[in-house]
Amino acid sequence: MALALVLFAAPAFAQDHSGHQGHPSGEQPEAVPAETEIDPHAGHDMASTGSQYLDYAEGSGTSRLPGGEGAMHGLHIMSGDWMLMAHGTASLQYTDHSGPRGDSQTYVTSMAMVTAQRDTDWGRIQFKSMLSLEPLMAPPGYPNLFATGETAYGLPIVDRQHPHDLFMELAARVDINAGNGSVFVYGGPVGEPAIGPSAFMHRGSAKFNPEPPITHHWFDSTHITYGVITAGYAAPKWQIEASAFRGREPDEDRWDIETPKLDSWSVRATFNPSPRWSVQASYGQIKEPEPIHPGEDEQRFTASAHYGDGKLSAMGAFSAKKRHHGDTSTAWLGEVNWDLDQHNSLFGRAENVSNDELFPNPLDPLHDTAFRVTKLQAGYARRIPVGPFELALGGSLSAYAKPAALDAAYGDNPWGYTVFARISLGH
Repeated sequence: MALALVLFAAPAFAQDHSGHQGHPSGEQPEAVPAETEIDPHAGHDMASTGSQYLDYAEGSGTSRLPGGEGAMHGLHIMSGDWMLMAHGTASLQYTDHSGPRGDSQTYVTSMAMVTAQRDTDWGRIQFKSMLSLEPLMAPPGYPNLFATGETAYGLPIVDRQHPHDLFMELAARVDINAGNGSVFVYGGPVGEPAIGPSAFMHRGSAKFNPEPPITHHWFDSTHITYGVITAGYAAPKWQIEASAFRGREPDEDRWDIETPKLDSWSVRATFNPSPRWSVQASYGQIKEPEPIHPGEDEQRFTASAHYGDGKLSAMGAFSAKKRHHGDTSTAWLGEVNWDLDQHNSLFGRAENVSNDELFPNPLDPLHDTAFRVTKLQAGYARRIPVGPFELALGGSLSAYAKPAALDAAYGDNPWGYTVFARISLGH
């Protein structure tokens, strides 16, 4: 519904790429000539300003990305003292994966964002919302070989990706100028705590990739959290923050807002040494995140480095998570997107993860056995401007490496492909 409103209302407004990027205090970055006047909370689109990057761009929740990635594209509309931003994507996809556990399906993923921001003489106020129509899918979602996490019909989801909830974010952020940065508070009934890198839907390194990472529940599964409060200090080149939030992941009723709680905590530090780089490390104590592991809290550590220069966006990341009474499970993730020119993009992802949830049936002899799996994916997107929208047509191929003990369940050499047609607001 919200996505439809964004997409159909778009032609009525003029398009602007000005976005909102770094410098809560208004400090001027070195990359911008001294004579250039800067809005302390506004970014610069790289297509129009070349090397004039700010130190960081805003990712999902309170996370940061390299300033060189530029502000999020979409519609930016001034209404009095408020700047309204609307962004939306919808992707029609067909995926097919081989092997006994492989499957094929046609489905649609979607996301719509509407934010309002006002700058004041003492800081900034932001209201954030993000919604999805993916709850229209059946609870098991769509095929994603070797992915695990959450439940459908009371059973663990394995080899599939669950749909996102209708409400992905309903939150606000207030920054108060302090020194060369700002003290900030972020929170709401639906939000994202300070743990992990920016969620995959918001990373430039994954912007055309039609498949979610199979390591999603190691890095950014907390991007939809029912109840979160984050406080921190944001400076032009670094940020430190701490969150209290609800640890339990969303249930399979994707339409509602679940009861907020503050039973978990996390801390994160982010460093932007230059406009092209953003590095974060985070740690969290998460209360019973998975219903299939009742009474088992989780300790999670993540570290990631992002690079963005306007054409090339890349990320490398590591995560280690340990359930109480369980072993530590690690994951590695590398992904890249390269915009060759205004119409052609190449993308790829490499993942390696140790997963003990591939056989959830307690009677299975392989139940709770950890298997290390590698996924390699490469793809191409052809981008076509359509007024204020961008249509991307493309596809990707995936191959997997796994232990021989998984041959009976997955086949000797499982592989798969996904083709897509993606419409987005802004380009």
